[in-house]
Amino acid sequence: MKKKLEIKELLFNACSEFIEHRFQVIQHTINEIQTSLTSETKSSAGDKHETGRAMLQLEREKAGHQLAEIQKTKELLSKIDISNSTKKISLGSVVYTAQANYFIGISAGELKVENDKFYAISSSTPIGKLLMSKMVGDVVKFRELSFEIQKVI
Repeated sequence: MKKKLEIKELLFNACSEFIEHRFQVIQHTINEIQTSLTSETKSSAGDKHETGRAMLQLEREKAGHQLAEIQKTKELLSKIDISNSTKKISLGSVVYTAQANYFIGISAGELKVENDKFYAISSSTPIGKLLMSKMVGDVVKFRELSFEIQKVI
C-alpha cells in the first residue's frame, strides 16, 4: 500500500509544483506590468503614451484572469485526498491503461514518476470525463482508440 500512496503523493506534489511555478510566473508578469505602468511618463507624443498605457492595462487584466484561474486550480488541488483509494475512478485517482497512465486532478501535462509516464488531467477534460466512475476492466473509447483500464489506485 505504501508504494501506491507514494506514487499518488509524488504525482500530487508534481502537480502542486506545476501550479506554484505558473503562479510565480504570472505574479512576476503582473509586477513587471505594474512597474511599467508606474514608470511610464507622459511624453510629447501623447497618443503614443496613451496607447502604450492602454496596452499595459490590457496585459495586466489578462494576467489577472490567469491568476484567478490558477487560484481556482489551487482550490481544486487542495480538495484532492491522496490517501483515499476507491475502486471507481474519482478525483485523485491514478489510472493505468494499456494506452497511457493518468492522474485525475488538474491539467499539468506529462509527469514522470519512477520511470513511468503519467498524464495529469482534469476531470473536466474529454478523457477525464470518460474515465470518471469507471473501474478496472472497463473499456474506454476515446477518438479512434479503445483501451482497457488495468489498474486504479
